[in-house]
Amino acid sequence: MRTFLVPVLGLALVGLLTYWLHRRLVVATGLRGAWARAVDVILGVGALLGVTAFAVGGALDPAWARVIGFVGFTWWAALFYLILGVLLIGLVSLLLRGVAKVRDVAPAVSLDRRRRWVAGSSAALVVVVAVIVGYGLFEASRPRIKNETVAVTGLPVQFEGTRIALITDLHVGPARGESFVRGVVEKVAAEKPDLILFGGDLADGTITHVGEDLAPLKDLRAPLGIYGVSGNHEYYADDGGSWLDYWETLGIRALRNETVPITRDGATIDLAGIYDKTAPEPWEPDADKALAGHDDARVLIYAAHQPSQAEDVEGRGVDLQVSGHTHDGQLWPFTYAVRLANPVHAGFGTVGDVPVYVSRGTGAWGPPVRVMAPPEITILTLTEAADEE
Repeated sequence: MRTFLVPVLGLALVGLLTYWLHRRLVVATGLRGAWARAVDVILGVGALLGVTAFAVGGALDPAWARVIGFVGFTWWAALFYLILGVLLIGLVSLLLRGVAKVRDVAPAVSLDRRRRWVAGSSAALVVVVAVIVGYGLFEASRPRIKNETVAVTGLPVQFEGTRIALITDLHVGPARGESFVRGVVEKVAAEKPDLILFGGDLADGTITHVGEDLAPLKDLRAPLGIYGVSGNHEYYADDGGSWLDYWETLGIRALRNETVPITRDGATIDLAGIYDKTAPEPWEPDADKALAGHDDARVLIYAAHQPSQAEDVEGRGVDLQVSGHTHDGQLWPFTYAVRLANPVHAGFGTVGDVPVYVSRGTGAWGPPVRVMAPPEITILTLTEAADEE
């Protein structure tokens, strides 16, 4: 029953939003003729492609349907900003109505002024949304290298200056494919990192339809190894265990609630990785199991997809947790909601006694659009923390 109800309710919601936008952008603005028909066609086609986009990577093969995924998910970004703008226009219209009443303006004059305001501001809104989404498409297509230094107490001298490349949230499949991954691989390879960590959510879709898009990852090299932990999206279209098995064929050592030693010139630090917070049976996250192999005398780096997973390892000697998941909201002003939902939303922070670094992510989920939340490939350079006097 639930499998049936979710898409039905989703379609109903999209239909209502589309009709509401028709009322606000066509009826309320007084559009007529060809312009009105053009807006309605755009709204209708956008809604259709937006709904269909969710099937790309799963039921629909991106080999031929990626254009649907790209355009359809881009429409969702446009829809998001159109809704925000229309709500703002409506609010201002109500304020104008209130001001007119206070000033005792004739009803006919007041109505005419509000209509002109709605028409003019709605036309401006469409232009602004087009500019924002266009900028967001460009921004999301160009993940940048972000260099950060991490001071770690007790870091062995052999690991001084060790460079870790953190790649999270590629979300390859519906909207972006192999060429995007190839670009990421080239940027990482140019940095010559010592260790590479994948923070989860590498793909959206089934291994059959999306797996080959990750093929360029086979070309990555790092002297201290390439490791990864699952994100929540690994469990959506295919089971997470199969995705992690597939990662292994790409040269990524999947960390499944476990600790592995990383050795360099006779010195060792520990790297622990845990399943995602939302992973179902039999892949539930288990912090105790993940840290069972940790030597308390060693520096410990902990990889977990969600920053809130740091709450499970407070007081356990974690020197640094690396995470992704948040995208820093991806589309401003959604950033503020993400900040409320996560103990660390982007960059450095602490959860209890656990230092946490959260990447904004390298790709984008859903809309291939980012607004004021630029994508990143993070290079974390380890250094010994200065002694406090």
